[in-house]
Amino acid sequence: MPGIWTEGLGESAIGLVLRAFARSGDIWAAQTDLLCALKERFDAEGINLVYPQHELTVESGPLPGPAD
Repeated sequence: MPGIWTEGLGESAIGLVLRAFARSGDIWAAQTDLLCALKERFDAEGINLVYPQHELTVESGPLPGPAD
């Protein structure tokens, strides 16, 4: 049965499952069309897909040597 379900919540993601039907010869075109339509709708609604960011602080001093 076609539909969309929430699969889970991650640290910076909402996992969704989307099920649709297409003829076997149309699967790649249907997937591409669906993903493009989703992206366009997200853009229209102001929904941004962001990646987690980490901050790295470098302190002055000697670099540590290889582990013993």
